[in-house]
Order: sequence, then C-alpha cells, then structure tokens
Amino acid sequence: MPQQFLVIQTAFIGDVVLATGIIEKLHAYFPDASIDFLVRKGNEGLLKGHPFIRETLVWNKKEGKLRNLKKMLHIIQSKKYDKVINVQRYAATGILTAFSGAKEKIGYDKNPLSFLFTTKVKHIFSDAQHPIHEIDRCNDLIKHFTDDKVFKPRLYPTAEDENAVAQYKKGEYICVAPASVWFTKQYPAVKWISFLQKIPKHIHVYLLGAPSDKGLCEEIINGCPSVKITDLSGKLSFLQSAALMKGSIMNYVNDSAPMHFASSVNAPVAAVYCSTVPYFGFGPLSDKKTIIEVEEKLTCRPCGIHGYKACPLKHFKCAMEIKDEQLLRELKINNLSSY
Repeated sequence: MPQQFLVIQTAFIGDVVLATGIIEKLHAYFPDASIDFLVRKGNEGLLKGHPFIRETLVWNKKEGKLRNLKKMLHIIQSKKYDKVINVQRYAATGILTAFSGAKEKIGYDKNPLSFLFTTKVKHIFSDAQHPIHEIDRCNDLIKHFTDDKVFKPRLYPTAEDENAVAQYKKGEYICVAPASVWFTKQYPAVKWISFLQKIPKHIHVYLLGAPSDKGLCEEIINGCPSVKITDLSGKLSFLQSAALMKGSIMNYVNDSAPMHFASSVNAPVAAVYCSTVPYFGFGPLSDKKTIIEVEEKLTCRPCGIHGYKACPLKHFKCAMEIKDEQLLRELKINNLSSY
C-alpha cells in the first residue's frame, strides 16, 4: 500500500516555500505516495494546484488557536499517516506530531515535545564558519529514509496564474518587492528611488507586495516620475507574483518571502541584505542569483537574526551605504529559462 506523508510547516510564507523541497524529494522517491502539507491559515494559496500534494491542511492560529489545534489534531489522527515530518521547533506543532498516531514521528531535537518523537534530528544553526541553508536542514529530516541529496523548493503557478499576468509580460521588465515585515531588513524607499531613477528608460518596473505595502509603493512611484512603474501590490496572489517573476530580466527583493518565490521558479534574483546576512541559511537558490550588501565591514552587522523595527545604532549604514551601482550591474545578466 502506498505510503502517506504529512509535512508540517505553519510558520511564515518563506518558510513554507523552502519546505516544498521536501515535497519534491518525497515525490521523487515515492511517486505513488500520498503527501499532505499543513500550513497556517493565509498561506494555503502557495500550494494551490500543486501536482504532488493530495491535500493542504489549514490551521487557523489567529482565532481560537488552541481550539483549532485540537480540531486539527483529530483530523491528523483520522488520516493514519505513515510518517509525520515536522519542520518546526515549537510546542504546538510538537503536539500535532507527537500525538498524530503516525507510525513514524519525525522532528528536530529542539522541539519541546521531541522526547515523544520516534525520530529526533539534530537542528543546527548556521554561522559564518559553517553556513547551512534551510533546505539542507529540511533534508536532514528525511535523509535517513531517502539519501543525502537536497532538492530545491518549487512552486507551481497554474495556467490561470500565468494568464492573469500575461498582460504584464510585454517587453523587458523588472520586478521589485520593496517591503519587509522588519524595518532593518527593508531597503529604504529613498534607496529604491535612487536606483530606479537610473535604470534604462525602456525597462518597465512592477512593484510587488501585499495590500499593506501600497503606501510604500506609492512613495516609490511618486519619487520616480520619469520611470515606467506599475504598482501591483495587493493585486496578485503568491503564485501570480511567482509567475510574473519568471519572465523578469531581474527580480529585486529584500531578505524576505519574495526572494523564495523567485527561487521556487528559478527566476533571476538580486537579494538586498541590510541588517541580516546570507549565512543565516535563507539565501536565494536560483541559478542566477546575486547577494547585494554593504561593501564595508560593519562591526554591528548582523545585529539580529530576524531584524528590528529600527536600527539599534540609529544610522542604518547597512542599508544606506549600499551603492546604486551594485543593483544596476545586475541588469546586464540575461534571464534564464524557467524550470
């Protein structure tokens, strides 16, 4: 009888994208298996139409978190999975894993419920001397029943997604995702404006983001009156954004979810790192990728793993001292064909 797998990743959007590498590998090794994926409410659109996922389970963490956790546990138990693979280190998903009823319960040793798992995997934080990408950590969870080969994450925009953005794919264009949840991970509007004012006039710019990013996008547009810019913030789904990125000559992003969208469709990407650094293990994975960061060695960088609401030293040199030329030179890179 074909195996049944459940992958659990109820963290943020980018984390879900990176965990899809597990789906790719499970399908490659067990093509007849049934694979389900558990995400937090709001992230399920990432997996719409995914050819290798039987069902996307959705946990509402914001409303009645514990009540909905109990409901989700009952659903998981009813599925009678062979293996539950937990990509997180927190207690709630530890409960779902430990009491899933699965034959094998797999998770990281740093999960508080790991003493109830059948298979504990050492979770290793990345540092400058020993950089480890998140997709390597994900593979650590399943290599004991597959092998050491790491699979890249992948999203699957549908034909509808492709049709929704076809109108924008005319001539040469770039995509810019200017926002981040954290201030110190977000390249400032004044810097985006300075860069965009210098790009070749024939290039169209599409600004990507959530509805909440509209104010930032309007600020950038107002600062670039002579640049061809279209604000698509809040207008495209996750998969539609990824579909548009596929045809872009370059995608400019922060250290945030849109970087992983680009990686998931092998789109060219230039990732701007302000307060964080690539060796944390969440860098771009596209064949054509560039890290853009301040050239001067700053003793205050990185100032934290996730970023802050303001620069702790109030100068924000890690962003303000990045040069326009560092971004502009990436426009000389030709776009690769997609997967």
